[in-house]
Amino acid sequence: MRIVFVGAGELTVSTAKLLMKRGHEVIIIESQKSKIDDLSESLDCSFLLGDGSRPHILEEADPKDSDFLFCLTDNDQNNIIAGLVGRSLGFKRVVVNIHDLEFESICLELGLEDTIIPSRTIGRYLADMASGVDSLELSTVIKDDVRLYAVSIDEDHAGKNLDELELPEKTRAIFYYRDDKFHLTEKDSKLEREDTFVFICHMESLDALKKMFNKAAKQRRSEES
Repeated sequence: MRIVFVGAGELTVSTAKLLMKRGHEVIIIESQKSKIDDLSESLDCSFLLGDGSRPHILEEADPKDSDFLFCLTDNDQNNIIAGLVGRSLGFKRVVVNIHDLEFESICLELGLEDTIIPSRTIGRYLADMASGVDSLELSTVIKDDVRLYAVSIDEDHAGKNLDELELPEKTRAIFYYRDDKFHLTEKDSKLEREDTFVFICHMESLDALKKMFNKAAKQRRSEES
């Protein structure tokens, strides 16, 4: 695989080293020449000097022939912009790293479903470890054309029962969080505002599922403006 990173921080370096050991091609985009100079002595990969949120820089990384774009700078806004630009340029899969939870719902509305929040992920892992729970990585069970999609319920869908939603084909709601508590879904599960519902679907249905929730949100923002 060919993987492109935006930002040359610790997370990028550690991930890049693992990927290169597994035989993958790595390209790192970094805006500070001093960082590139330092890392080029220890990392046998390609580097691009520039702002990874700029289209002409990302184009140099050859999006159409790349499998992943990881946006891992220390700035959430830059990561989000780089992710959106990268997706528009044709990267097969875009992963955005954010630290401020306030941006999570924005990322979902923008269709950046591969958004990671390190503090939350590590916190859950440590809590599971302390509780004696062995966490099964999703990558071992989510295969082929299966996709997961999480959405925060807004006022346009709040109050409806799950069976009232006209979900795309090959799509099911599997669980939800309400007040940070886990619940399995039932046909008559009622959607409440700020619930987080998690859907499983075929890859072909993912765009329709995202549009289903994003359309109402965009329409509401248009009316408010």
